[in-house]
Amino acid sequence: MQHELMKLTAHQVAEGGYDKAILAIGSCEAHGQHLASGTDTLVSYMLSCKVAQRVSGLLVLPPVTVGYSAHYDAFPCSLTLSYDTITAVIYDILESCLRNGIRHVFLMNGHDGNIAPMEIASRKIKEKYPEARIAALPAWWVTAGELLPPDTFEVWGGLGHAGEGESSIAYHLFPQWCEPQLARGVVPDRLPEHIEIKWDFAELTDTAATGDPTRATAQKGAQMEQVLVDCVAQALEQLDACGWDYTSTAIRK
Repeated sequence: MQHELMKLTAHQVAEGGYDKAILAIGSCEAHGQHLASGTDTLVSYMLSCKVAQRVSGLLVLPPVTVGYSAHYDAFPCSLTLSYDTITAVIYDILESCLRNGIRHVFLMNGHDGNIAPMEIASRKIKEKYPEARIAALPAWWVTAGELLPPDTFEVWGGLGHAGEGESSIAYHLFPQWCEPQLARGVVPDRLPEHIEIKWDFAELTDTAATGDPTRATAQKGAQMEQVLVDCVAQALEQLDACGWDYTSTAIRK
């Protein structure tokens, strides 16, 4: 059954009984030499659609196709919104859902540059609309590695921009828009442990990719899809079961 808002008539939306929505937030930027520029959008949106096939009443919103990508500007052709703009876009979409009676929204993020704007937009919505319920998967590329067996990935835990993990899920979901024969990447080896370096991507790699995409396979991507869809679907079902009331109280004797 179709749950993508872009493909539904107003009548179908009204008849669909949608009480929650999922928003994919992506980007359009260089992903090595071998993956589509819209990889972040494509992955997050395709995963969202698969989750909607599992969870009743879940409306798939149109994806945000451009995010904050100024830190990828050294590689063509990276498009970017400013931090203020992408924050406002996410905020406005959340507010639109609330105006349409949808109080429960899941954010399926596909891009590192969107994590801070997504957090700010969500906090601002909660300040104005305390009744809103917002859940999120901010970094699926990290979560997949946590959920899969530790020996799934061969290099750097599968991490990296257009690296082993991201390339694997791209090869699985949309192989027609990939050129695996061009895959090459760099594993940064001069970053200190336990702290963050606020890098520009060109400071880490000259290939527009980090990690080792040459180890990527569609089979690994299929495993990633399975654990991620299961994770989000189960979380939404758990939230539905308690009416998205996750308030905890101290036990008093």
